[in-house]
Amino acid sequence: MNSYFTLMPDASEIVAYDVVGIPLYIQTDRLSTYPDMRALCHWHEDIEFIRIQKGHMNYFVNGRKILLHENDGIMINARQMHYGYSSDRQECVFTCILFHPQLLAENTLLYQKYVLPIIQNSHLEYLFLHEEAAAMDRMVQLKEQALPGYEMEVIGILHVLWSNLLRRDPFLSASETARDYSDLTIQKNMVSFINQHYSEKLALADIAAAGSVCRSKCCSMFKHYLQQSPIDFLNCYRLEVSCRLLKNTNRPITEIATACGFNHLSYYSKLFLRNYGCTPSDYRKPSTLIP
Repeated sequence: MNSYFTLMPDASEIVAYDVVGIPLYIQTDRLSTYPDMRALCHWHEDIEFIRIQKGHMNYFVNGRKILLHENDGIMINARQMHYGYSSDRQECVFTCILFHPQLLAENTLLYQKYVLPIIQNSHLEYLFLHEEAAAMDRMVQLKEQALPGYEMEVIGILHVLWSNLLRRDPFLSASETARDYSDLTIQKNMVSFINQHYSEKLALADIAAAGSVCRSKCCSMFKHYLQQSPIDFLNCYRLEVSCRLLKNTNRPITEIATACGFNHLSYYSKLFLRNYGCTPSDYRKPSTLIP
């Protein structure tokens, strides 16, 4: 998770890797750097490892709620809808390691035998980590030291970590309780629709139509997968886009509000204050912490 990531129209995340051309991201972060201490729901092709260093974090993966405490770790499989947040506004310090599966693809046969079955296992959404803390800490240390060739050692650790995970049951076996992944596809389609059309005038019926479901089904799915109503998610996404425009452009605030789909400046300002604890103009000031 990057506190200031970029989403594609289909809600997939464009990960800002540490080194261009090497699909690897290692970062220690704080939930307080996220607007309202909550990341937007997203997915990506990368494998993600999260380890809680201090505090606790609520995590959602495809609608499943997980509470992570200090020293807990979790692996999020590729292409899963997920996000982390604080339910009590308490600080959480965590390590996030993302890497694209292609880092484990040097040998085609090994990749097909040991990597593809995992990332293509629709039943394997996430996996709790237990003995992998030391390996994650070592990767963070290598990133901080940034000695020549540190990426090579990190990739080596990832190979060892992956081989250890392969030996864990039920890592390679499908879950006994299969889920209805048609609903997950519908949810992704509705989130994608919002990401592509947030600047337009949208109603609940429009969002539901994007998933070919009724309005009631749409609301129940958003509540299940995102813990938000469709309109609340739409407004949160609009606010997130407006934050970037406030910090990175000189466009008037009224113009930004309109460009993000808010027809009334007063409503935009009210939502902004409620979500971020400051007005758009205060947020734009150089002294304001950039999320």
